[in-house]
Amino acid sequence: MKSIFDTISYDCSRNITRAYSTSFSLAVKMLSPRIRRDIYNIYGFVRLADEIVDSFHDYDKEILFNRFENDLKNALADRISLNPVLNAFQHTVYKYNIDKSLIDAFMASMEQDLVKKDYATFAEYNQYIYGSADVVGLMCLKVFTDNDNERYEALKAPAMRLGSAFQKVNFLRDLKADMEGLERNYFPTLNLDEMNDDTKRAIVEEIEADLHEGYLGILQLPAEAKFGVYTAYVYYRTLLKKLKNTPPLEIKNTRIRVPNYQKMGLLARCYVNYHFNLL
Repeated sequence: MKSIFDTISYDCSRNITRAYSTSFSLAVKMLSPRIRRDIYNIYGFVRLADEIVDSFHDYDKEILFNRFENDLKNALADRISLNPVLNAFQHTVYKYNIDKSLIDAFMASMEQDLVKKDYATFAEYNQYIYGSADVVGLMCLKVFTDNDNERYEALKAPAMRLGSAFQKVNFLRDLKADMEGLERNYFPTLNLDEMNDDTKRAIVEEIEADLHEGYLGILQLPAEAKFGVYTAYVYYRTLLKKLKNTPPLEIKNTRIRVPNYQKMGLLARCYVNYHFNLL
């Protein structure tokens, strides 16, 4: 039965989320059960594309990516795919009328990771972040606003700023892996060998401004989504604070993390703040 295959597809995307990101998975659990599945479906899709360009070093990534892109096109055209992740994703795309331009922008940024190593200008940097992060926030916002186009349009700008903030925190945290492992440098102003307190401070201030604008949007989200997105925001704000207080040399040589026990403490504080209207 098709319904059994669909259920397996949804479960696959949920399992990918749980396996690849304990932090994001924890935040998704704080969403209303009604929308949780669709956020898993979006994450499963973006995670799979990202893994192709970032992790499958022993294979021809370009061939794999082209196959994935072709399978995506077929999934959207046929409204079914034998790839469970794409089958789940296309369901969410049509349920919430996710614009294909968002999907195309995401795939374009992922394709850049196959060939591009440096982002020398802010125009290139901002375009990459739009495709790799902002549009993912907009896909999720389509789910959160449940086809309420007026509310979606009102929250687009802060959703994009929040997506940008999350991505930039990841860039700063993963400097060593990106530059040494993948030979990529996303920050136009940064040379890893010359990174100092001033260059780090400029990046942190940029992210703090994005987080601030994103937070203002969180306050306007529907109740079904607000607690989960707020939880993700607090996690990234905490991670940024740790990066802010970490010397540049240590950031260049160590992946800064928020330990699991601290994540549980953050969740408890988020719960108190949310349920007592302290946001």
